[in-house]
Amino acid sequence: MTAKPTFTLGVDVGSSIIKAVLMSYSDTPVILDKESEKIRKRNPEMVADQLIDHLLEKNNLTYQDITYLASTGEGEMLQRKRGHFYSMTTHARGGVFLNPGALTVVDMGALYVRAIRINEEGRVLDYKMTGQCASGSGQFIENISRYLGLSIEDVGETSLKSFTPETPSGICSVLAETDVINMVSRGISTPDIIKGIHLSIANKIVKLLSSLKATSPVALTGGMAMNIGMIQAVEELVAESKLNLEIRANGDSIYAGAIGAAIWGGFRDVKLSTVKN
Repeated sequence: MTAKPTFTLGVDVGSSIIKAVLMSYSDTPVILDKESEKIRKRNPEMVADQLIDHLLEKNNLTYQDITYLASTGEGEMLQRKRGHFYSMTTHARGGVFLNPGALTVVDMGALYVRAIRINEEGRVLDYKMTGQCASGSGQFIENISRYLGLSIEDVGETSLKSFTPETPSGICSVLAETDVINMVSRGISTPDIIKGIHLSIANKIVKLLSSLKATSPVALTGGMAMNIGMIQAVEELVAESKLNLEIRANGDSIYAGAIGAAIWGGFRDVKLSTVKN
């Protein structure tokens, strides 16, 4: 008799984007489908539910076909979840899934940056993180790009056009934003401003990696890990710091949290099934 397929679904509710990943869970988990949706001032629970339903319908599945629906991030609100996992553990597991062999994960989120040292299985050993009021976050980049008239999708490519980047001196986001306004009034080009912001955030990341005594390879996850300009800035400053770390960024980095939730959900289901039997 052929064993019934085991499906898990991970949902990562962020501050501005919700990510959902459908996986076939076995000894080797496989991504079957994935989708993301911007919240845009809507009810996050409603957006997440619609995303879940769309993924299920698209793959000819029902909610009853899902063995374990796991949430992470701000996903405690989801009514249909079977369990919730802390975002640090899901990004750690998702980061190593997307970047096999990684021993450090940097979760570059909208509100903070977190460097996580992990073992080969993606379990957390130690971590360091920035404060939520710091100007080293994805939300800061989004705010500045809006002020400069750039779409967030164009920020990375714009950064690559910089020749003389100028970094903001402000420690907190309010002071840093004031610095950017002053740069514009002084005629600093948009690419140089954006590259300077990337370097400022990358400098915070390098300090976290140094403090953590990070081990190579280093996997970047979260929304900023999709930003080619941010990746370049991190690589440049890591090289300058002589930390001797390999930086990796996967094209699905934004889904790392949802992937990790789906995998840990499947793992927990297996453990619970073993206990029952």
